[in-house]
Amino acid sequence: LSTSGFKTRAFSKIISEVIQTLELHEKLGSRMGGIHLEMTGENVTECTGGSQALLDDDLGVNYETYCDPRLNYTQSLDLAFMLAKRLRPKHRRSILGFPKK
Repeated sequence: LSTSGFKTRAFSKIISEVIQTLELHEKLGSRMGGIHLEMTGENVTECTGGSQALLDDDLGVNYETYCDPRLNYTQSLDLAFMLAKRLRPKHRRSILGFPKK
């Protein structure tokens, strides 16, 4: 819960969990098959942080969830670009059909 009483998640913690999971799979030589995130294309204020730098005080502006807090469209794109940047160098050759080195 936030200091303002809303159920929330910090964007930085979500990113940290995703990175830790990717690093663990890399260490073990396995591949993460997917990721499930609560997100919406709407401008909700349910998770703090991200490039909009939402704070606990911002949650009441457009908090709409009846269940789990969702990433808004900007936070979703922030996460997508972070994942793409992190995965691109390691998998570029196999994605383009070149043999792995």
